[in-house]
Amino acid sequence: MTRIKERFVCQQCGYESQGFLGRCPACGSWNSLVAEAIVPEGIKKAAGSGEVPVLLSRVNDISEKRLVTTLGEWDRVLGGGLVPGSLVLVGGAPGIGKSTLLLQVAHLLSSRYGKILYVTGEESASQTRLRARRLGAEEGEIYLLAETNIEGILLQIERLQPVVVMVDSIQTMLLPDIQAAPGSVSQVREGAARFLRLAKDGGPAVILVGHVTKEGFLAGPKVLEHLVDCVLYLEGERYQAYRILRSVKNRFGSTNEIGVFEMTGSGLQEVTNPSAMLMAERPAGVAGSSVVACLEGTRPLLLEIQALVSKTTFGNPRRLATGIDFNRALLLAAVLEKRAGLPLGGYDIYLNVAGGIAINEPAADLGICLAIASGLKDRPLESRTLVLGEVGLAGEVRAVTQLERRVEEAARLGFNRFIIPAGNRGGLKGQSGCEIYKVSTISEALRLALVNTGSGAGDNTLSNPFYKYS
Repeated sequence: MTRIKERFVCQQCGYESQGFLGRCPACGSWNSLVAEAIVPEGIKKAAGSGEVPVLLSRVNDISEKRLVTTLGEWDRVLGGGLVPGSLVLVGGAPGIGKSTLLLQVAHLLSSRYGKILYVTGEESASQTRLRARRLGAEEGEIYLLAETNIEGILLQIERLQPVVVMVDSIQTMLLPDIQAAPGSVSQVREGAARFLRLAKDGGPAVILVGHVTKEGFLAGPKVLEHLVDCVLYLEGERYQAYRILRSVKNRFGSTNEIGVFEMTGSGLQEVTNPSAMLMAERPAGVAGSSVVACLEGTRPLLLEIQALVSKTTFGNPRRLATGIDFNRALLLAAVLEKRAGLPLGGYDIYLNVAGGIAINEPAADLGICLAIASGLKDRPLESRTLVLGEVGLAGEVRAVTQLERRVEEAARLGFNRFIIPAGNRGGLKGQSGCEIYKVSTISEALRLALVNTGSGAGDNTLSNPFYKYS
């Protein structure tokens, strides 16, 4: 008998080896190489698919053929709606609401465009219907298929001709001609490639659900993210009501776009004004709090940064950051101590971004610094003050991008006092009645924000080298 050859494939990064290795040389993970059989290819098919070159100006335009729902936050993240013939990957932690969101989207799409095929590999059809009844999504042309064999799924798609296909999840799907378990690198890669060919050959739009690892990354090979047109992450704490749908890759729209939802008993409800929601429970007159405006895709979000500074009881002060990069927080604390003279060496610092949203851009640096200084001095900032600026190691405040959009969002919610970098040239249009201060160093920002707090801040009585624009 012919001996079946084997190869060892890393389940984290897809690295292939002829023999077993305890540690993957590519990604460094331990015990992640699993044996997979190499199946002979047999007779090769003719090369090419019969396609002929087409003049670029005569290629069909798909920009006006998006599948739009009434769920505005979903459409926003996708760049205006689901593009026919696209392959979308939705990832998230277990129990975060991926299946609930897709079932709601399937109901809305079926009411407008017709047949939707929902393939479930993790639940039975009865379980899916039970969820649909709770969501009020039983009506419409939604066809359920409890199947894990990809060949059988493709046959049903060819027979049904749906507008959209949803597969929950890609880790449970298998191809019979691949000698590997469902969820392995080979199965996930080849299964996603089959659905990609289905979508690109004039087929329906395909939405795949993907599991995530304990580190928060999509499980399976990285080639899975390269194959698809759009990668979405559903984020949030399981015991909190709010969920964030984040786009990290989109060939048909803006990347890093987010949609905000609230988990209710009847499913996910969109939050049309997340800034107002995030500012609703902000306490007034409390030290250690500042407000910044961060850009998430095309949308500016107002976020509250909270800092608790308390005297340490041990030799080494403790630092803890939630929603803020830990190394960035350590850097800013060092800048405050060296350039602004704040004695932080004997104090514990705890930082938090209210609402469970993570800040990734440096425009919030100045807000973090002022929150720490406010908590140390126990002097609150004026409640209607917005702080923007990147802080360098020399203590300088650097310019930020798209300043006008950030200020406009804050002014719409009642903020009328702005501390911004002096490096942002040009005035702000349409901000009459607002006090705008431009600072060039962190020391200027600290004096401006903390001196005369509560006694008419911004009353032009400060003798500081900053510029005021009204």
